[in-house]
Amino acid sequence: MSATFGFRFDNRYAQLPEPLFSLCPPQPVSQPEMVLFNAALAEQMGLETDALRTRPDLFSGNTLIAGSEPLAQAYAGHQFGNLTMLGDGRAILLGEHLDATGNRMDVQLKGAGRTPFSRGGDGRAALGPMLREYLISESMHALGVPTSRSLAVVGSGDPVYREEALPGAILTRIAASHLRVGTFQYAAAQQDAALMDTLIQYTLARHYPDQQNSDNPALALLDAVIERQASLIVQWMRVGFIHGVMNTDNVTLSGETIDYGPCAFMDAYDPDTVFSSIDHQGRYAYGNQPTITQWNLGRFAETLLTRINDNVDTAIEIATDRIKGYSTLYDQKWLAMMRRKLGLFGEDVMDATLIQDLLDWMQANRADFTNTFHALIGGEVPDSDLCQQPAFLDWHTRWQARLARNSKPRESSWCLMRNSNPAVIPRNHLVEQALTAATEQHDLGPAKALLAVLGQPYSDDAPEQYRRPPEPQERVCQTFCGT
Repeated sequence: MSATFGFRFDNRYAQLPEPLFSLCPPQPVSQPEMVLFNAALAEQMGLETDALRTRPDLFSGNTLIAGSEPLAQAYAGHQFGNLTMLGDGRAILLGEHLDATGNRMDVQLKGAGRTPFSRGGDGRAALGPMLREYLISESMHALGVPTSRSLAVVGSGDPVYREEALPGAILTRIAASHLRVGTFQYAAAQQDAALMDTLIQYTLARHYPDQQNSDNPALALLDAVIERQASLIVQWMRVGFIHGVMNTDNVTLSGETIDYGPCAFMDAYDPDTVFSSIDHQGRYAYGNQPTITQWNLGRFAETLLTRINDNVDTAIEIATDRIKGYSTLYDQKWLAMMRRKLGLFGEDVMDATLIQDLLDWMQANRADFTNTFHALIGGEVPDSDLCQQPAFLDWHTRWQARLARNSKPRESSWCLMRNSNPAVIPRNHLVEQALTAATEQHDLGPAKALLAVLGQPYSDDAPEQYRRPPEPQERVCQTFCGT
């Protein structure tokens, strides 16, 4: 067994200009205890799984892994539209790990103590929100949605004080990187052209290496990030995911989902669905996510203007054209995704109408988003009173007629639908029940059982309790930030 436990750190971010980070070691905790360890992810990373599962000190920051260079990243963020200078206030990047194939990934401790960017905060995290991120991020991975992942949750043995004293914890988060739109906003505020060029080249090398030799690196980066974000949001919409805090500091340049604060999954279909307790105006509602992404990308484009063209008016014209193009790109990707959910091959002029008519019916009848689409697999009218309505039967007849015009056999449609429509999602009431059991009864059984089911979201073998929508008394109407 080596001192690195299989970690192969190659820390390029720590070589960037110092305004982008601050060297900062994790603060030790009193009694680290392993709560959850992701053995499957550890094996994928090429780590020494058996040794690591018994070393909570390594995932709490009490013992530093050889080769790590702990630092807190600097970034800004438009938070509900208001720009703020931020930074890692409770997260510390240990370094960049290379797996056996050379794939590079960040290893970050979340809740590892105060940093120069804590702004008066304690730098810590409570057990409930860290378990929540573990559950949701691993579920998103199984659903096929680009996401950061969770390697471990370690209890700290120390209380965290929010509205009340809560058990503390540290999450080990694995991400393609923690580069954000906010990273570029922070860099742009330094008004240093060399710094911006260095950051652009680092980002291209890390995420878009085929664009490194572009004639216009800044524009190439903007185009690549627009495409990745459009693809990501389409995946959110496919599974009914609502991020809840789509601030620019939570928009990754890799195109991964990150920061599972007050996120939730939609039960009854309604584009206006909001869960976050701090989103009073519905800015980040389910149906607003595509347009908010365009707004965030506009803020990213602003940081690149001086590097896109020396003439500011020309740069604005070029960037504006790219941001406007996002709408068309997203609409194309969304329509293609919805065709897959309904088993449609090829294109038909009436597809958009057919899809929207179903969504309108679902909204009017508060039909469950996940279960409605999954019940359509196989082509039969779903066995529910709701689906006996004339309006739905008329839609079903039109859908069957469209399927008959497919270029492939019906079984191909059902296969397409099975791969696009999960049978189970991390329903909010089940997540809250699991977190309550873990934090109040010290019982991890419900969380582990839920994790096992969520690991195979497209399987029809999940027990009914994980598939049914919540009863009225079980509904979760609000979710909260861990801070």
